[in-house]
Amino acid sequence: MGEETTTLGTIRISPKAVARIAHHAILQSYGVVGLAPKNLAEGLSITKDPSRGVHVDYDGTNLDIDVYIIVEYGTRITTVAESAANAIRYNVEKTLGMPVRNVNIHIRGLRVSGD
Repeated sequence: MGEETTTLGTIRISPKAVARIAHHAILQSYGVVGLAPKNLAEGLSITKDPSRGVHVDYDGTNLDIDVYIIVEYGTRITTVAESAANAIRYNVEKTLGMPVRNVNIHIRGLRVSGD
């Protein structure tokens, strides 16, 4: 994905590394209960992939991140989505030094938390 050549060698950043950063950032966001699978096939997989629910697309210059989340019932969905997108953009850009063009938040469901 991202590649930079230095005097010591080449640094390559994989899409899974970006997905893990986004995954960590999204779980810290207010109102997000968890991540949801992107599609049925991903939902049926047995493996516990930490980047499940996060899709990263890199075309050589632009970085686009799609995140599929479950929101806590009773919170403002638009506020949660904006906050999550800002958290992902900030953490990815701060960690990698690469600009993020788009962060798309897909709400896959609501969950009622028990008190």
